[in-house]
Amino acid sequence: LKKIADRTAVVGVVGLGYVGLPLAGVFRRAGFPVIGFDIDEEKVVMLRAGKSYIRHLGDDFIAGLNSGAGGGKAGAGFEPTADFSRLNEADAVLICVPTPLDEKLEPDLSYVNKTAEDIGQSLRAGQLVVLESTTYPGTTREDVLPRLLAKSKNPDLRCGTDFFLAFSPEREDPGRKDTTTRQIPKVVGGIDEPSSRAAAALYGAAFEKIVPVSTAEVAEAAKLLENIYRAVNIALVNEMKVVLTAMGIDVWEVINAAATKPFGFQRFDPGPGLGGHCIPIDPFYLSWKAEQIGQRARFIELAGEVNHAMPKYVVDRTVRALAERGVKVSGSRILVLGLAYKADIDDVRESPSFELIEQFIELGAHVEYNDPHTPKTHRMRRHDLGMTSVPLTPQSLAGYDAVVISTAHSAYDWGMIVGHSRLIVDTRNATRGVPAEGDKVVRS
Repeated sequence: LKKIADRTAVVGVVGLGYVGLPLAGVFRRAGFPVIGFDIDEEKVVMLRAGKSYIRHLGDDFIAGLNSGAGGGKAGAGFEPTADFSRLNEADAVLICVPTPLDEKLEPDLSYVNKTAEDIGQSLRAGQLVVLESTTYPGTTREDVLPRLLAKSKNPDLRCGTDFFLAFSPEREDPGRKDTTTRQIPKVVGGIDEPSSRAAAALYGAAFEKIVPVSTAEVAEAAKLLENIYRAVNIALVNEMKVVLTAMGIDVWEVINAAATKPFGFQRFDPGPGLGGHCIPIDPFYLSWKAEQIGQRARFIELAGEVNHAMPKYVVDRTVRALAERGVKVSGSRILVLGLAYKADIDDVRESPSFELIEQFIELGAHVEYNDPHTPKTHRMRRHDLGMTSVPLTPQSLAGYDAVVISTAHSAYDWGMIVGHSRLIVDTRNATRGVPAEGDKVVRS
C-alpha cells in the first residue's frame, strides 16, 4: 500500500493487446513504472521503436508510454518485454490475455492458466495479482489461485497475507472517443478482504472511480452481465429485422421511431452478426458454467443462436437478390466492405465479415474485401483468409455483381459507392438517404 501511495509500485501488464496496452497507458500517466509482457516479440520490437500496432491508439500514444522517468525496479517508465522471467520484478501483475471459445463453444482458459503458472513460478511476498480477462464466475478463485500456489517456489506463501489476488474486469471499447480508459469506473473484487483493499488502492491511484464489490465472483459475474445484456438486445433487433423485412417493413425506421421514447427504451441496431472479443464470446462462458451446476441459461443460448445465424441470413439475401437479377452466386464477383467488427477501427476479432467471405467462397463466388483500416488479413484462431484489401474506385465497383456493406466506416463515400455499384446489400443502413436507382439497394 505504501508503494502504491508513493508511485514506486512496479505494475506489470501481461498481454499488450486492445486491453493491456491502454491499461499500461493509464498507469504510466498516473506515474507508475510499468513493465509490459507479451509473447509476441514483434510487438515488443515495435513498442521499443515507438510504433503502434493498434491503429486507433497511434504512435503518439506509444510516445506517451515511453516518455518520462519512472522509479522502482523497472528503471524506465515503460519497458516492453517478452521475458516472462522478469515477472518477479512487478509488485502488481495484471493479466489481460485472451479468453476465447474452443470449437465446441466452450471456454478456453489456456491463456489464463498458462499465465497464472508463469506468475506462480516468480510469485513472491508483497505481490498483487489481478485477472482482467473476461471469464465465468469462480475462475480467479478456482483456476488462477491453485495454479499460482502449485507453481510457487515458496510453499509457505498465503493469499491475503503474503500475496494478494483479485478480479477487475476490463471495460475497453476500442475506438471510443467520448470516454477514456481512465474515466471508465473500475469494478474490483478480491479473493479476500486484504486482496480487495490492495486492488482497490492500486486502481484507485490511476482511475477516476473505483466500484468495490464483495468478492471476485461478483466482479466476474458483473462483467458477464454487461455483455450478455448487449448480446440479448442485439439478438432481439436482429430477429426483428428478419421478421419485419419479411413483412416489408423497414426495421431501421421502426427503431428510429421507438428510440424517440425518452424512457423505457434503449437503442440497439441490427447488423450482419456479432463481432469483437466480448459480445460473441462472453455469454457462452456463463451458459457453460450454468450447465456445470445443473442449470440452463436458455435466454442466453437463444440469443447466441439468433446472432450466429445472421451471416447466413445476409448471404441468403444476397444470393436471392443476385438471382432476381439473373446472376448465379457461383462465379459471381462479390465485394465485402469493411473487415473490422465495427466502424473506424482495425479490430477484426470475431468479425462477421470473415463468416460472410467464407460462406460466399463456399458457394463458388469470387470474393474480395476493402477496409481502409485493415490493409491485409492475418492468421487468426478460426480464420486465415490470406487476403489483401483491394482499391475502392468507381471503376472497380462497377466490376462487382454485388457489394455487401458489413462495416460502415466513416471514410467510405456512400454516394460514390451507391452510384457506381450494380447491387448493394446494406447490413448497416449505411446508405440511408443516398439516392439510388430502382431496387439497387437491398437492406439486409
